[in-house]
Amino acid sequence: MLSRRKLLQRLSSFPLLGGMFGSTIPFVSTQAATAVVKRDLFKELGVRTFINAAGTLTYMTGSLMQEEVLQTIQYAAQEFCLLDELQDKVGERIAKLVHSEAAVVTSGAFSALTLGLAGVLTGTDQKKVEQLPHLEYTGMKSEVIVQKGHDIVYLHSLMNTGCKIVFVETVEDVEKAINERTALMWFLHIQSDKGKIQHEEWVALGKKHNIPTAIDIAADVPPVENLWKFNDMGFSFVAVSGGKAMRGPQSAGILMGKKEIIAAARMHMPPRGFNIGRGMKVNKEEILGMYVALENFIKQDFSKLWKTWEDGVAHIQNTVKPIAGITTEVTVNPLGNHTPSLKIEWDTNKIKMAGKDLQEKLRFGNPSIEIGGSGPSHINLTVWMMKPGQEKVVATRIKEELTKASA
Repeated sequence: MLSRRKLLQRLSSFPLLGGMFGSTIPFVSTQAATAVVKRDLFKELGVRTFINAAGTLTYMTGSLMQEEVLQTIQYAAQEFCLLDELQDKVGERIAKLVHSEAAVVTSGAFSALTLGLAGVLTGTDQKKVEQLPHLEYTGMKSEVIVQKGHDIVYLHSLMNTGCKIVFVETVEDVEKAINERTALMWFLHIQSDKGKIQHEEWVALGKKHNIPTAIDIAADVPPVENLWKFNDMGFSFVAVSGGKAMRGPQSAGILMGKKEIIAAARMHMPPRGFNIGRGMKVNKEEILGMYVALENFIKQDFSKLWKTWEDGVAHIQNTVKPIAGITTEVTVNPLGNHTPSLKIEWDTNKIKMAGKDLQEKLRFGNPSIEIGGSGPSHINLTVWMMKPGQEKVVATRIKEELTKASA
């Protein structure tokens, strides 16, 4: 019989211990021995990158995550945990930060709306959860009331549950539309100036008829107060995007609101698979990354941040203004994407170039620059998604092209 000492001596002579104990050990050994090779995958794949002078647009991949968020994702990726336990703990912390009874990290604001409404329809009844989106003959409610002015492309987030949309314009319309099938009254903050009924009155109408109310504020922070303003106001649930101004993961958002709605919404989320939300998965990396992004966003000095945006816009404005025929205007959208934006317009008798042509020259120049849009003789841009110093590059490039096109 081998002594323990001899056994260890013999084992130490094997080139790879993993040959005896399975695949885990050689995997770890190989990992430790292999240096990580830094690759420029965008370059390898031939994917164009650019300076973002446009804002937090999904088709431009939103925002650049905070450094702390990137570190959190790297940290989270190295451990296992139970998905529900993590959502419980993070949800409790987020709820305190945003003044809601409960909260959960979702795969974006769109899925937060789908899940919130799904929770309203089914409660925590698993049989009902499994029936969505087929509402007919189930006894579940099936209509959502929406103001006509709030009708943009995102209503599919609600119709994914099987509900249909009932459009209204006035308080009287709402009173007539409410019936035994009404599940929810939905409000789109960024379009609130396009509707005849404002936030407080919408919530009051819901309470009067015992109908839950929801608000979509996907792109509507800053101001930071919007994160808790609508919870304080009494909306039943609120949906916000995490990958825009908060600079969390682009594939994350937050659903916050009444405890019973959030609990029911989670019945429609992974790890459960008997629901319409199975494909709306967020894993530990996004959950923790979203939490850290939110914490940092709330803590930051907004007056200082706002000044950097104003300074950046002013630099570009002052660089191009001396060119003959140029006029500029700085505006701030009061409802969504609430940051300073710059419009640069020109007299086409003095500068022979269309806005679209300037946009393309910036796009295909070096470095590539994407702006917010263009018209016959103007372009729009913003600086809040730029890295420090990029406003100088953008200013120089715009001046170069406008000067070349000057008569």
